[in-house]
Amino acid sequence: MMRDEFGRDASHDTHETGEDAGAPVAGDKLILYGSAHCGDCYRSKRFLDSHHVPYEWVEIDNDPASIALVERINRGYQSVPTIVFSDGSILTEPSNRQLAEKLGLDTG
Repeated sequence: MMRDEFGRDASHDTHETGEDAGAPVAGDKLILYGSAHCGDCYRSKRFLDSHHVPYEWVEIDNDPASIALVERINRGYQSVPTIVFSDGSILTEPSNRQLAEKLGLDTG
C-alpha cells in the first residue's frame, strides 16, 4: 500500500477549499485527529463507534506531520479532536450534538 506524506493510505484526496486547503479526505470515511491524552477525542470516538460511523483515527502525539496539519487547520493551535469529513468540511472540538447534526443522525 502506498502512503501519503502523513503515513496514511495514499488513496486520500486533497480538498482545496479555503481554510480546509491541504486537509486529506479519506474517501467515504472521516479522519479523526486526536491525542492519547484527550478526553474529548475518546468521547468523539465512542460516539462514532456507537453509531457505526467509519473513521480513521490519527494520533498526533508523536507525528510531526499530523501535528503540522492540525495546526494549519486550526490557525496554529493543536486543537483536538479535529475531524475532517469526506466532503472536505472540518469540525474542531465538536459536541456529540454537532457531530450528530453533521452526520445526519437522529439521536433523539
